[in-house]
Amino acid sequence: MMSRSYTNLLDLASGNFPVMGREKKHIPRVMTIPGIVSELDDDQANSVSSDVPSSVGQDRIIIVANQLPVKAKRKQDNKGWNFSWDEDSLLFQLKDGLPEDMEVIYVGSLRVDVDVNEQDDVSQILLERFKCVAAFIPPEILAKYYHGFCKQQLWPLFHYMLPYSANHGGRFDRSMWEAYVLANKLFSQKVIEVLNPEDDYVWIHDYHLMVLSTFLRRRFNRLRMGFFFHSLFPSSEIYRTLPVRDEILRALLNADVIGFHTFDYARHFLSCCSRMLGLEYQSKRGYIGLEYYGRTVGIKIMPIGVHMGLIESGLRLADKECRVGKLKQQFGGKTVLLGVDDMDIFKGINLKLLAMEQLLKQHPTWQGRAVLVQIVNPARGRGRDLEDIQAEIQTSCKRINEEFGQPGYEPIVFIDKPISISERIAFYTIAECVVVTAVRDGMNLTPYEYTVCRQGISGSDPGSDLSGAKKSMLVVSEFIGCSPSLSGAIRVNPWNVEATAEAMNEAISMDEPEKQLRHEKHYRYVSTHDVAYWSQSFFQDMERTCRDHFRRRCWGIGLSFRFRVVALDPNFRKLSIDSIVSAYSRATNRAILLDYDGTVMPQTSIDKTPSQEVISILNTLCGDLKNTIFIVSGRGRDNLGKWFSPCKKLGIAAEHGYFLRWSVDEEWKTCGQSTDFGWMQIAEPVMKLYTEATDGSSIETKESALVWHHHDADPGFGSCQAKEILDHLESVLANEPVAVKSGQFIVEVKPQEVSKGLVAEKIFTSMAENEKRADFVLCIGDDRSDEDMFEIIGNSMNRNILSSNAAVFACTVGQKPSKAKYYLDDTTEVITMLEALAEASNPSPSMVAGSGSSP
Repeated sequence: MMSRSYTNLLDLASGNFPVMGREKKHIPRVMTIPGIVSELDDDQANSVSSDVPSSVGQDRIIIVANQLPVKAKRKQDNKGWNFSWDEDSLLFQLKDGLPEDMEVIYVGSLRVDVDVNEQDDVSQILLERFKCVAAFIPPEILAKYYHGFCKQQLWPLFHYMLPYSANHGGRFDRSMWEAYVLANKLFSQKVIEVLNPEDDYVWIHDYHLMVLSTFLRRRFNRLRMGFFFHSLFPSSEIYRTLPVRDEILRALLNADVIGFHTFDYARHFLSCCSRMLGLEYQSKRGYIGLEYYGRTVGIKIMPIGVHMGLIESGLRLADKECRVGKLKQQFGGKTVLLGVDDMDIFKGINLKLLAMEQLLKQHPTWQGRAVLVQIVNPARGRGRDLEDIQAEIQTSCKRINEEFGQPGYEPIVFIDKPISISERIAFYTIAECVVVTAVRDGMNLTPYEYTVCRQGISGSDPGSDLSGAKKSMLVVSEFIGCSPSLSGAIRVNPWNVEATAEAMNEAISMDEPEKQLRHEKHYRYVSTHDVAYWSQSFFQDMERTCRDHFRRRCWGIGLSFRFRVVALDPNFRKLSIDSIVSAYSRATNRAILLDYDGTVMPQTSIDKTPSQEVISILNTLCGDLKNTIFIVSGRGRDNLGKWFSPCKKLGIAAEHGYFLRWSVDEEWKTCGQSTDFGWMQIAEPVMKLYTEATDGSSIETKESALVWHHHDADPGFGSCQAKEILDHLESVLANEPVAVKSGQFIVEVKPQEVSKGLVAEKIFTSMAENEKRADFVLCIGDDRSDEDMFEIIGNSMNRNILSSNAAVFACTVGQKPSKAKYYLDDTTEVITMLEALAEASNPSPSMVAGSGSSP
């Protein structure tokens, strides 16, 4: 059970999530959700109800983000607030891609401070008029959550800035992390206020709310939930420096779909999951998925787009206000290059200015003719780094204008004040080229907006400002998210100032037909991949991924951010010790087949020798005349024979059953038909080649098989090499009587007729031939090779090699998809269960430890 006590934020961050006080009750509504309620804590009892009414029987989507798509302004008399939609907000625009009949509710905070006494009234207005639920974050929490953890720690780290010193980037501050967790908890409470878990979808946006999905998943196991990263995601080498890296990854994996703008960002995330959590992704029919405790977490790659209608409205407004004409008059005879950026240390604004300076030096003919208009939006963050870059920009502007300026001409026009949409669009309309030199940026829609503005509005008079130039040029950094989708742009490394200057010269010097062709290519993409297309595509993926939510059994397990939902087949359940002991006691002929590594011996153990406890339990089980006990392992017969020598009556199947003996007193029998191992001379040189090339890999030589291990290799490289060696071995051994199999950190070559499934079949058949047809079968294993045993057991009932009323218990170790119908969590539970069977056994006093023989 999870503790409900809570005294400070340290408890919160360490896993004791608080119940933050009961929210004001509205109209209660009881939900009916089929399935099993998670056993995590007492709060789960509340997880099937919602406190706020909603449209019954209608799909809804709850959009959650740090800020609501609403503008707030104080009334003139300072009594109350005026609210309006923020049409520039992505959250407001994405509604266009959702089904028309879908109700949309927003959860987020406001950009303004609202007095505590006004919060209830403001909340009511926003809910009734805008379907917005406001989350009011206390100022002391907001400072550490947003300005602290988000902007000083996550933002720099995600943009590849490591805190090498206290003055460079933000060192990890535990109190900021605690505030981040608490803020996410507060957001979750606001979602729960309006959530109908049976009908609603939840779509969470951006890095401010990365742990929100855990809070929601704890309460509602089957909630349909997506997350989209609007920032970039760094490489694993950068991300792994974050002290709370695992907590954030596991929290994100509680979502059903995780979206990224580019494959690079998705690849980095998948690499982090592989290296830090040991999870591997699979690509099937164009979809990428991560298997996480029986759930498939979808990975969506889809760059966001612009709102075409909003830009066209801006064009009309700019034309109505005659802004384009005024700018054409102001910059008459000049070639305008344009930059539109936030004031941010990662936007590369000063690199752009230096490139412009270099352009004027290398190509003097542009002096007096080329103008760089740099529009800077207000900074969203704070800090010394930002102040330094602002000072550097001002210095560069002053120096360049002093050196190259002339009467009536300034090469740099620097606009560092907020401008209207229509004014920005007017600048797009007159610019010959847009230059984006961000050193890191999640997406950046400036090139898209510029392209649409240069196209103009279809059907306008050819001579009007609305008709558009139908040509455009882009110089974009290769480090921004939109770069891959703009194949006609000139891509640059912004750190290379000289190359950027040459790219700017190439752009404004290019022939007109070439500019038109590039523009047409970009416009086709931008106009068809707008914000509605993006949101529609993401929502469809969320629908597809969540299709089976209410069919599966879901269990919530784990504390703090190690909480996850295990989704299992309805017929897959935990093995009850009472049930199996009862069936064991009734049986007269029992067969018990046990894997070794990962089943009775933990995979992480360095010393693989079985404990005295295991030996004692096995001896007790073997001493019962009704029992036939086997260890079925991939290990060699020498080790297994040595380790289990005290168990005189224990049967052993070594090397997946190639060698088999029924007791210590019997000789090993070869079960494989092939005795020609000439194929080893072909396979071993191939394995040696990959071992030399893959640090941390090794070869294990068995009597009947060869195994290539890569457990200690780099996870990414080892996995890649495993795929290569599998393909290579299958190719060179195509005509040999062997099977090449991949497993957990291994690639194995073994004779075709050898498998654990055939061992199980042989044991059952032998028992039946000796009139001891099994009426109780227990088979336990933990990896892919054991699935063969589970499959054979399922088929044996129909083949009459088991008793018609046999009690069959096929059990895997760990909660994961399997052909077994039962599971136990770990080796400790396996030993506990075997101990219970041993206590229910009746060892014969007349039995001598080494006197047994095969049935």
